[in-house]
Amino acid sequence: MTAPTTAMVLAAGLGTRMRPLTDDRPKALVEVGGKALIDHVLDRLAEAGVTDAVVNVHWFADRLESHLAARTRPTIRISDERVELLETGGGLKKARPLLGDDPVFVANIDSVWIDRGDALSDLIRLWDPARMDAALLLARREGSIGFEGGGDFFLGDDGALAFRGEAASAPYAYMGVHITRPDYADHGPDGPFSLSPLWRASAAEGRLFGCVLDGDWMHVGDPQARDEAEARLKAET
Repeated sequence: MTAPTTAMVLAAGLGTRMRPLTDDRPKALVEVGGKALIDHVLDRLAEAGVTDAVVNVHWFADRLESHLAARTRPTIRISDERVELLETGGGLKKARPLLGDDPVFVANIDSVWIDRGDALSDLIRLWDPARMDAALLLARREGSIGFEGGGDFFLGDDGALAFRGEAASAPYAYMGVHITRPDYADHGPDGPFSLSPLWRASAAEGRLFGCVLDGDWMHVGDPQARDEAEARLKAET
């Protein structure tokens, strides 16, 4: 499977749980290990072959745009959500005209990870548009930093995903990167909506798949998780 060369990076959130670190900046510009969160993910995507990234902006949008203008790879285009924050599904739907027609990475900006394998290459190898609506990168719930909760998914032997449902826990959590078709959210409602209901429908049809990170995942959602992630990165170097 050809690697996606375009990515949608979801950077428009308010970063409420990250306050006070987001009192003067978007969450995407909070630094971990001396690097802004958005640069962690953009660097990973560039290494995986992404040449064009669409970034949605809302909170402190001007500051984020100014920061991104200094990057040379990947090439950055902006999906402007200053007027209305559209959530994950609405953001993908709005950005559709900028994404082209080939499969795309979709990435959150609050995931940092230590990779002992090659997670994004594994995801590329897994992706099969004939059988899948989306292929998700997962992390083992145990040992992850900054993730609270019972986990999101069970993983079949063939890579098919089932939501946790009524189970007390599930072993895997979505770690913020997936591959999908650029038109996946086109039929969602107008305005803000989440990708989660679309994933649930795809899982019910046997069209939601995933693979697991060989490494350490840090979900950097609040100041404590930021400090823990910084310590973990420092210990690795």
